[in-house]
Amino acid sequence: MRAKWAGLWKCAAWTGIGLSLYAGWLTVDDVRDRASSERDISAACDGLVSGAEVMDLQGGMVRAESTDWEPHRLDVADLPGNCVIYKVPSPGKSSLLFSLHVEADHGDEPLNEIGDEQDDPFVSVTRGRDPKADVTAVADMFPEPHDLGDGTLGHYTDQYVTVRAACTTDSRAGAPKLLNVTARAEYEDVSAADRERLARLARSAAQKVTDRLDCRTRLPALPDELTSVSARLRPARTADASCRWFARHLDAHGQRRLPDRALPVPVGSAAPVERCLLAVSPDQVRRVARGLDEGQREYADVALTHSPWWMRTVSYFGPEADTVGFPQDRHPRLIEPGTAGGTRGGWWASSLCDGRPALHTLSSAYLYDNVLGGKEIAALFRAYVDDITRRRGCTHVTFPKDKAFADVGK
Repeated sequence: MRAKWAGLWKCAAWTGIGLSLYAGWLTVDDVRDRASSERDISAACDGLVSGAEVMDLQGGMVRAESTDWEPHRLDVADLPGNCVIYKVPSPGKSSLLFSLHVEADHGDEPLNEIGDEQDDPFVSVTRGRDPKADVTAVADMFPEPHDLGDGTLGHYTDQYVTVRAACTTDSRAGAPKLLNVTARAEYEDVSAADRERLARLARSAAQKVTDRLDCRTRLPALPDELTSVSARLRPARTADASCRWFARHLDAHGQRRLPDRALPVPVGSAAPVERCLLAVSPDQVRRVARGLDEGQREYADVALTHSPWWMRTVSYFGPEADTVGFPQDRHPRLIEPGTAGGTRGGWWASSLCDGRPALHTLSSAYLYDNVLGGKEIAALFRAYVDDITRRRGCTHVTFPKDKAFADVGK
């Protein structure tokens, strides 16, 4: 009996040793895979990010990979550019994890565009499948970002962080005027910890890019906390912050065919960009549709499914005012500060704020400007420009002439 127990004990001991060796081998293998992944990430992003920080996203992982496809590998010498990283949970399986995008303003092409070809903020996967869906309840694709601190460092949403660097005039000849570096989580339900990690990745990458391009600047410190950014719209009549001007406009002129929803963001006196998103609820679309002629009722039908009605005001101050344009004959055209005018679904006015150029813009979703008409849009845009230039203490305001709105709705 004693010999039998001794044999069982030896068997268990050898089994334990074998399992320990196997576990140790797996640990060594995991360490090797992680180290290899970190090097791969760094190479794909041209050394701008820490591979370890990227792999700590989404709770941490052992394996990640980039791609050999050139458009998804970053080269600081050839901007704009981006790198894309994939999580590898098991052999043969992967999912998007992270991307880094770097763009530079050399004064030849716009970084920001206005008009009805602007990114639609309402891109729900259910749109078009459910005619009863509320397509403007949440800006599920392009919510309005909040400022990083006072905004001079950049902006963020729950999904990404963009760090801006404005290069001073004593930078090396050929250095860009402005750099934007965006670190994005390519997965849903980004945690607060991951959002702060994205901020560190973006700021660190921006610092490295400015060093390489001899862009002289000083990046402010990151704020202590990045609070969650709401993408859910609220009733426009109660809007505050960046959309307060619109609530006042509704009080003074009535609802009529105007948006009844807004997504305001906090405003700061130093922020280089200020935004307000307005949209029309399905109930308001149906109310407006009753007053449309037969030819325009089709606009209301599609607004309930795949082409919702929305408007966005954005003002650009300082260096950002030199980065705005609109598509013309399939080629982007820069807007010259100090001018005013209109394009398809977009209008701009200009001013001087603190002695520096500023551009104030309004963009409308495709077809919605036809529903409103030129006079309504001109009055709305005037209310916005008057409000923001007064609030920011701007002078030399130049507003578009009547002919910029004359063809709307025709």
